[in-house]
Amino acid sequence: MNNPSPNPSQGVKITGGVTSGTTGSTLVRAEGIKKSFFKGKSEIIIIRGVDFSIAAGEMVAITGASGVGKSTLLHILGTLEPPSAGKVFFGQPGQDLFKLSERALSQFRNRSLGFVFQFHYLLPEFTALENVMMPALIAGHARGPALKQAQELLQFVGLGHRLEHRPSELSGGEQQRVAIARAVILRPKLLLADELTGNLDSVNRGNVMELLVRLNEATGVSILLVTHDLEISKKMHRVLVMKDGLFVK
Repeated sequence: MNNPSPNPSQGVKITGGVTSGTTGSTLVRAEGIKKSFFKGKSEIIIIRGVDFSIAAGEMVAITGASGVGKSTLLHILGTLEPPSAGKVFFGQPGQDLFKLSERALSQFRNRSLGFVFQFHYLLPEFTALENVMMPALIAGHARGPALKQAQELLQFVGLGHRLEHRPSELSGGEQQRVAIARAVILRPKLLLADELTGNLDSVNRGNVMELLVRLNEATGVSILLVTHDLEISKKMHRVLVMKDGLFVK
């Protein structure tokens, strides 16, 4: 069940926006990104030398058919996997992320990035409120402020009346909105979304995309969206198309 919802952020404010630097300054810069793997003695090339950047406060969509390297590039930009060649820099003047130790890279990822995927990955035994609070509690935040932030975010995404509901008691669209709230509770500078509307109907796809736009406007978080849906990508500031492991014009 994918029930539509009213304007989720009507009259709701989020306290403590992100501090991603001057709006318009480069937040992430990738140079010469390549990714390949070997199957037996054959090299399978996924990404063929991509340059990419996203500014603070910018929303960018990467589109293209399945298997062209969109998700792989998102994983690299999100430091979930390393490139075979190339570099990823973050912030100003630009920290070379893959020169960090595994521990430092993990700390950076938890502090500066948020992730939302096609499947919500909510913990089924916890309520919506508890799921959203979880990253803050794991990061060592006091329960009181974490609870307040989680309540604010769920109100913002239109789920103030669903705080005590478990994932199985929520529709697909509601589950994805909880996942978005959870992804931004630590105020990341960049939110990476991989096909987050893939399991939703057209009404809920529109609702979720509108929510991302409002979140960007309310907090200044940069958003990188990977999708095969050209219609929803139009809500982003910029759209890039991938084909055969490269961006095309």
